[in-house]
Amino acid sequence: MTDALAARDLEWALNTPELEEEHKKINAGIVRTRFPPEPNGYLHIGHAKSMNMNFSLAFKKLGVPAESRRTVFRYDDTNPEAESKEYIDSLKKDLDWLGWKPEKTTFSSDNFDFLESCAERLIKAGKAYVCFLASSEVEAQRECCKKRLNAISKGLDPDKEVGDAGGLYPGRYRDTGVEENLKLWNRMKKGFYKQGECSLRMKMDLTSANPNMHDLMAYRIKYSAHPHAGPGRCVYPSYDFTHCICDSFERIDYSICTLEFETRREPYFWLLKELDMYRPKVYEMSRLNIEYTVLSKRRLLKLVEKTVRGWDDPRMPTISGLRRRGYTAECLNAFCDDVGATRNSNLVEVGRLQQHARVALADKARRCMGVLTPVKVVCKGVAKSMLKVPDYPQAPEMGEHDVEFTPTFYVDKRDVRAEADSNFFGFAPGHLVGIKYANIKVVVDSVGPDGVECHVVEEGKPKSYVTWVGEGGLRCEVREYGNLFTVPEPSSDWESEVNPDSEVVFAQAMVDPSVSELCDSKGLDKWTSNVSFQFERIGYFVVDDDTTWVHGQGKGNIVFNSIVGLKEDKAKLAGEGKGKGKGGGGKSSGDAQRAKQAAAKARLEIPLKELFAKDPEWKGLYSKYDDDGIPTHDKEGEELKKSQVKKLKKEYEKHKKALDKKK
Repeated sequence: MTDALAARDLEWALNTPELEEEHKKINAGIVRTRFPPEPNGYLHIGHAKSMNMNFSLAFKKLGVPAESRRTVFRYDDTNPEAESKEYIDSLKKDLDWLGWKPEKTTFSSDNFDFLESCAERLIKAGKAYVCFLASSEVEAQRECCKKRLNAISKGLDPDKEVGDAGGLYPGRYRDTGVEENLKLWNRMKKGFYKQGECSLRMKMDLTSANPNMHDLMAYRIKYSAHPHAGPGRCVYPSYDFTHCICDSFERIDYSICTLEFETRREPYFWLLKELDMYRPKVYEMSRLNIEYTVLSKRRLLKLVEKTVRGWDDPRMPTISGLRRRGYTAECLNAFCDDVGATRNSNLVEVGRLQQHARVALADKARRCMGVLTPVKVVCKGVAKSMLKVPDYPQAPEMGEHDVEFTPTFYVDKRDVRAEADSNFFGFAPGHLVGIKYANIKVVVDSVGPDGVECHVVEEGKPKSYVTWVGEGGLRCEVREYGNLFTVPEPSSDWESEVNPDSEVVFAQAMVDPSVSELCDSKGLDKWTSNVSFQFERIGYFVVDDDTTWVHGQGKGNIVFNSIVGLKEDKAKLAGEGKGKGKGGGGKSSGDAQRAKQAAAKARLEIPLKELFAKDPEWKGLYSKYDDDGIPTHDKEGEELKKSQVKKLKKEYEKHKKALDKKK
């Protein structure tokens, strides 16, 4: 075992030889962690990082062999007012979807009787007391503690400089006798007091420099039925009282949490010392912070109530939202592996997550053609024809689908301009344009309010091949998503920083009808990953749960959500929906650089000869390669120019040097 997860030492954290020996005997070579979320909301991507740490990364850091690894999935369910059956169910389903297999699933509430017995032990030892101070008085008491400590640090007499805050310090209930406290405690449990009238506090150390040692609450009165344990209790334990006892009771070796709990290390070990229970090792890691995102459950709940359509809205950073957006379990786990777990706090660029999505989807998302804002094109001199189009251009052996080309077809508005432009290669008056897969070239005769007119020609080499959808294309709804916030780091005024244009709806979009069967609403499930596609030249899209399409009947609506564009720096599509655009406040000067770094890291896993065939930046762009894997022909079969090959060779050499350096 290494000291990879070593953190701040405390005298209270040391186990007696007897406790150490007992723990080793019970665990018998097993090393155990735990993942203990509270069921007061849906899991978010920060929890995905915690799962990755507790189920995998911690063991890797410690050098624990696979057969000795165990992780407990525990519901930290001590607050019945904020928790629900819906949240309990969602946590388990998200854990399963991400692929983590716990040793067992437990509930803190299953230990309520044992926890109450621990509270009684503390009372009998003179280490806990029933306190009737109002919450405002407790705050005043703690402020008094702070001022007294400040006076002492300056060499002043705290009794003269600060006093006792009107009798609140050290507290008029702190020295109540054991027998009286036991009577009061039993009256609390039987419902003799109003909610908030009193609490059970731990008698800790009011002179400690750590305010979390200033007599934390152990139990409070709540007249609410518990969503798991049911009705019948009047008192519920606090987080600070519960989690360390459950960690010890479940024989946890490493209790891993985030850095804001670092100051709770003292009460964690103080309580276990007073109860003479085994003390697990504690390690705090930095929270996950991602650009244009909030991960506070309080803020997420407010978004659900006021801004988005639910916990699984595709703009939400919840596991459910990311799944509905089209992010796969493979993608999220790879992202968490990439981010890792350290004590250093940093803001992770959103492009890093997006790049992992591209890598995960590149080989799995079937290609199809789609247009978001259809413009009608009438082509003279051509007849209907049935085309064979590969499902995966980079791997033709994986299958193909039929697409019908018709003399009247539709292209995206971004590929059409009313005036010719030498820097624009789409449909504009006089332009020569290639029609992808149809093996024809057209010259544009006119562009008007009713669409485009063109005719087929034999000569010339187009500078672009445009994707299209024939007359038989399926109408669908495409929801394109941008950042939920307009600034990379939402502030305390975060509600005013919500991006009103984070969703753009293209209600009249069209898609290749070959996707019909794969989009059948009968196969959709909000707790699994729905089918994803790459709309060629646009990006990756997933079928949304709102889809009502029934393939066999040929009716209903298909709804797609955008996942991610084909490239990090891809220009935003022209928006003609219910919003103004993707939004998100643009990119900071460092974003592009960070995105490049993420892409470069992923690229180092690609063998030299497979660079242009597998890297998302070039994948699918070429059809033939030389013996070194350098492209010689584009995806349409046209031979590349010497200047293009020269540029690709430079990228090849750059990748070769990077791989050599890695060795």
